Amino acid sequence: MARRKLVVLGLLGTTLDAGHGNKRWERWRPTVALTQHEDLLVDRLELLHGKDSAALADTVVADIGRVSPETAVVRHAVEFKDPWDFEHVYGRLHDFARAYPFNPDKEDYLVHITTGTHVAQICLFLLTESRYLPARLLQTSPAHRRDPNEPRSARDGRDPRDGRDARDTNAKSSARLGPGTYAIIDLDLSKYDRLASRFQKEKDLGQSFLKSGIDTKNAAFNELIERIERVAVASRAPILLTGPTGAGKSKLARRIFELKKARRQITGEFAEVNCATLRGDAAMSTLFGHTKGAFTGAVADRPGLLRKAHRGVLFLDEIGELGSDEQAMLLRAIEEKVFYPLGSDRETSSDFQLIAGTNRNLLARSDTARAPTGYEFRDDLFARINLWTFRLPALHERSEDIPPNLDFELEKASRDLGVNITMNREATERFLRFASKWTWPGNFRDFNASVTRMATLSDGGRITEDIVAAEIEHLRARAQPPPPSGPRAGELTARILGAERAARLDRFDRVQLEDVLSVCERARSLSDAGRELFANSRTERTSVNDSDRLRKYLARFAIDFASLKDDIHR
Repeated sequence: MARRKLVVLGLLGTTLDAGHGNKRWERWRPTVALTQHEDLLVDRLELLHGKDSAALADTVVADIGRVSPETAVVRHAVEFKDPWDFEHVYGRLHDFARAYPFNPDKEDYLVHITTGTHVAQICLFLLTESRYLPARLLQTSPAHRRDPNEPRSARDGRDPRDGRDARDTNAKSSARLGPGTYAIIDLDLSKYDRLASRFQKEKDLGQSFLKSGIDTKNAAFNELIERIERVAVASRAPILLTGPTGAGKSKLARRIFELKKARRQITGEFAEVNCATLRGDAAMSTLFGHTKGAFTGAVADRPGLLRKAHRGVLFLDEIGELGSDEQAMLLRAIEEKVFYPLGSDRETSSDFQLIAGTNRNLLARSDTARAPTGYEFRDDLFARINLWTFRLPALHERSEDIPPNLDFELEKASRDLGVNITMNREATERFLRFASKWTWPGNFRDFNASVTRMATLSDGGRITEDIVAAEIEHLRARAQPPPPSGPRAGELTARILGAERAARLDRFDRVQLEDVLSVCERARSLSDAGRELFANSRTERTSVNDSDRLRKYLARFAIDFASLKDDIHR
């Protein structure tokens, strides 16, 4: 197996690396010395220095060429206006790390932290710990002076790591320094709890990234995103995202990929497909690829999405729609990283991380659940992808997050339309009152479409209350009419009380209230609703006041009949 290349990144030491004439060889110079170790073969040195140190860099590069001709030196101009300004130095080194083309699959990286100011050394440490620099730390130090008469290599009459000709009389008569010692430090923050706390800000940035920068208020959702961020950074195991259509599974999958990419944890691409669109040979070909002639129309080889996702992320949305053959091949590809392209008798491999999405209950469709024919989902595949399962809530379950999401959608509409889109106060209040109680059956897809329509129809980019009113009527007209009788699985209760408050009700109260609200919805008055609800008991009472009885029942839930009718028909 070929040796992986070793690459060292380090700053030129303007003091430690300095020296002139032959006497410079009597000094320990850390950048030159790190290439003199017989057991540390540096294939490439990435040397960072400022313009004022160009002449010193020339000398150091030339000396490295003498002591270690196998080491290629690449110079980078990195200027520090104030080398003691922590924010400035970190920013410059962070920019370098973000732009550098790391290839951790083929190269190992060390970050030399012996040179540079203390501020620069701390910044290099932080960038390495946070994986912006996918490396280990390298610390070097001088050794005691060596006896000039000690044995050294007779090859070409020169010590191969000393830099001077053995026949140089000046060299023979002077005490010489060796390369010193070095230590490689592999950071493991699990040992340093206090140090780990310094990177809470980095963790918060990762969570904000997964939320597209939206300042969400729902505590349960924020806790969910925090857990997803921890898993995404720490694990390459499959992730299963569940939840209703439009809850944001596809967007979150891509953000997980981008977060891992930014942390240098993956180097490959993001490949995605909605499995509901795959059928027959096309499903096999799309996922696993095919060879030329594998089926009618296969005029050329096709690599497939699993190969595209090599060392990256494969997102299979609606994974429950995959056929049984595709499920079996996918299971083997997850566990063994190998599979057969369609029409081929030769295995191919792909090392990918799977993120799967579904709006169905896969457990209820597994083999063990005896699902109807055509709807089975393999229980062994389900067990394999069920290690990390996260359910994304529907929009109506996060009513407190509607205001920040409205701001996000308005900013997005402004970018898309090239106009600054705003809403006046009255329009904003009316839309938020409606949006916080609307069920949004398509979740964020419906919400985005609603804001886009209002933004497009706005005059000069200003959304008025009239535009909001028209949009509300449009949404109501598109909603499916309610059934003639019977509760609707808590829909009205959630709209009137809000999803979070409705969820806190006992099941008995929720079912009963839902039926009462459905009667109130179609009744013309409080009295009409009361007569229908208490029709049977009316015949057994001498005095009836159905409207007062209903009013008191609604008051238990802080519901007023007049406001209820406004909310239902708004």
